[in-house]
Amino acid sequence: MSIIPKDQLRKLLKEHKVKDAKDIQEVLKKLFGDALAEMLEAELENELGYSKYDYKNKETPNSRNGHSEKTLRSDYGKLDIDIPRDREGDFEPNIVKKYQNDVSSIDDQVLSMYARGMTTRDIKAHLENIYGVDASPELISRITDKILPLVTEWQNRPLSTVYAILFMDAIHYMRIPAYPDTFSDGKILQ
Repeated sequence: MSIIPKDQLRKLLKEHKVKDAKDIQEVLKKLFGDALAEMLEAELENELGYSKYDYKNKETPNSRNGHSEKTLRSDYGKLDIDIPRDREGDFEPNIVKKYQNDVSSIDDQVLSMYARGMTTRDIKAHLENIYGVDASPELISRITDKILPLVTEWQNRPLSTVYAILFMDAIHYMRIPAYPDTFSDGKILQ
């Protein structure tokens, strides 16, 4: 089962001229960086109370003020992302904190939250427990709203009729004799 439809995957591989595993790692690193950037944008949007070009609903004198570049260590290697800023300098990102430079395994955590269908309050608790991030349910909603089109596209993808791998799980129960010194036929162990 594929997360991305095969035709889109082929297009992505062709677009990025993927030839080996290292190239795939680079594409994944870029996708992860883009996802982090979208989450940071959603966090600033939540902080300011209005979306990027929605000036009619702006109720604060504060506004966006470009981006600053930051290099992070991730499971994919070094990653350059743009951190959004506000004019008043009050924006303290929680997804990637100001002095945080390592986001290893955060991608697994974010994916696990969406894959498990967690509620915004569950995701809030999860982020707080794992990363010490105090994110409001409203912020989580804005983040999930940004990623929701990708999730919907994945959910509505056509399924393959044949799968190459089948995962099975089982529990094997074993009958243990009532008396540990005897076999199941009643003979006593010497």
